[in-house]
Amino acid sequence: MEADLPFLLGPDGPLAKAIPGFTPRLVQARMAMEVSQAFEQTDLRLIEAGTGTGKTFAYLVPALVAGRRVIVSTGTKNLQDQLFERDLPRLLDALRVPARTAMLKGRSNYLCVYRMNRAAQDSAQASRRVDERLVQIERWSHSTERGEVSELGRLIEDDRLRHQITSTADNCLGAKCPDFSNCFVVKSRRAAMGADLVVVNHHVLLSDVLLKEEGFGEILPGADAVIVDEAHQLPDLAGQFFGSRVSSRQLRDLADDSLKAAAEQGDVPDLHLAANAMASPVIQFEARLAQLNSRISTEEFLVARDAAPAVEAVAESLDALCAELEAHRERSTTLEALSDRARQLQARLSICTAKQDEEQVRWTEPQGRGGTLHATPLDMGQGFGRVFAAHPGAWIMTSATLSASGDFAHFRRQIGVEDARGVALESPFDYPNQGRLYLPEGMPEPSAPDYPDRVADLSLRLIEGSGGGAFVLCTSHRALRQIADRLRAQLRVPLFVQGEDDRARLVERFAASGDGVLVGTQSFWEGVDVKGRALRMVIIDKLPFSSPGDPVYDARLEALRRRGGNPFVDVQLPEAIVSLRQGAGRLIRDETDRGLLVLCDPRLKTKNYGRRMLAALPFMSQVDREGALEWLRTL
Repeated sequence: MEADLPFLLGPDGPLAKAIPGFTPRLVQARMAMEVSQAFEQTDLRLIEAGTGTGKTFAYLVPALVAGRRVIVSTGTKNLQDQLFERDLPRLLDALRVPARTAMLKGRSNYLCVYRMNRAAQDSAQASRRVDERLVQIERWSHSTERGEVSELGRLIEDDRLRHQITSTADNCLGAKCPDFSNCFVVKSRRAAMGADLVVVNHHVLLSDVLLKEEGFGEILPGADAVIVDEAHQLPDLAGQFFGSRVSSRQLRDLADDSLKAAAEQGDVPDLHLAANAMASPVIQFEARLAQLNSRISTEEFLVARDAAPAVEAVAESLDALCAELEAHRERSTTLEALSDRARQLQARLSICTAKQDEEQVRWTEPQGRGGTLHATPLDMGQGFGRVFAAHPGAWIMTSATLSASGDFAHFRRQIGVEDARGVALESPFDYPNQGRLYLPEGMPEPSAPDYPDRVADLSLRLIEGSGGGAFVLCTSHRALRQIADRLRAQLRVPLFVQGEDDRARLVERFAASGDGVLVGTQSFWEGVDVKGRALRMVIIDKLPFSSPGDPVYDARLEALRRRGGNPFVDVQLPEAIVSLRQGAGRLIRDETDRGLLVLCDPRLKTKNYGRRMLAALPFMSQVDREGALEWLRTL
């Protein structure tokens, strides 16, 4: 197979003949060879593929022609859809291989027929008529093939409605469900079990490991190889799966579902009282969580926010409900499932509110109308060991940014594998000719109170020179608001600001405008792809060092310090380099793109680490202010 890859991806191969716009790239063929070698040697390989490498085809082609079972995991559901609905069909048609493919998302993306019917019944009992939206959804349920609620469009934007018609791992009845034969989750999982290549997202990949460990079967088939795209996102996400968590919504749902089950039974007054008694403590708990603006340690939440009495009351009412559900679990499938849910929440709540130790960090975050308590392990290596053991074949982890200047040490530490082969493949784009770099003179220190205003004033002058077509990427929401307000007052081109619309729609509107300005924070530093003249300048306000105060981040730095490590050198700087490369990578997305990268932070010139960060970026000719304006005029 390996010998065929240069031909398949070459100028005379089937892809060049069958796929319009396909451009053969030597670096793409080299990446495909690395993927193929990892398959053959059954090893773990880290592949950093610069923008424009064509990494999607570079891993899909060897995966399709290898004759193996492969799982491909992506960072987002949008990327998942793109792979399954656009890239795979084109490749299968061009390569003419008989591979069976399937896509699998988390259960909350699929209609739950049982819960839909229950919601319709509840609606009819409450108002004597069924909610018209539920009628539309019921009609759709008979025509949809996959049952993905995203197909419902704007109808499903109401979070409360979505919650009513989808299931969670907690409230799913499994094989005992009366609508099990019509379950879209089951149908999708069966298709995945019979496929040669399954496209999932990181949530599904990690959930599969937990289900196997807890003895609830598995989501994914056994695989010869796992390919993880956008792998730089995996360590942060994994913390949610390797630890324990309990949300106020889970507690509220348990109480509500127990009340409904008690009403259906009709002769269990003690269960009804226990479920009803849980409502008030959960409301008080939610009220404490609603006061939060960001993550804090659970210890601070319990003491400083005076939440301990509310949490104790929830725990006591949960204990009482557990006892009643256990006493009646034999009466119905629903009560049996509720009893299991209650016991699981009881155990998680105990773990998440235990005293702090050196193994886990306990933290709390606001979420929706309430929030979530977490217990996250400080050492992620053991958790990743379980992930790799669940699929003991080849692993390929790829992203445009896995290393700091070609050094994969930090990412290796994050996943607990010190000897994984790391390969850094440079972008084929001609950065010296396609881009220019401007480091503004005379900027104050980023800690100065007027720094955001100075960034806004600089941006205004440059946007005037470019006629728009700019991203202004900020490192904080405070800076975003300050800069956006100042730009709004003076700009004569369309302004798009994060939070004023859905991210995808903002990007779509920005690209369509041609001369717009988009101001965003971290969510716009990656996963945003605007090709052509619509984006001709990227302005970054500050170096993206993580701010102190996040309980998980601070605890990990402290644990590293205790082990004799250097938090700045070992963690903070490598992570800032990766983030800066992500943000800068928004500028040049195509062989014909041209643009100006503006890095406002003076520390790039005054600090040793600043020079290291500059060296990690693709080389572009550096210009002064006049040179920057002249370059913009040529665009």
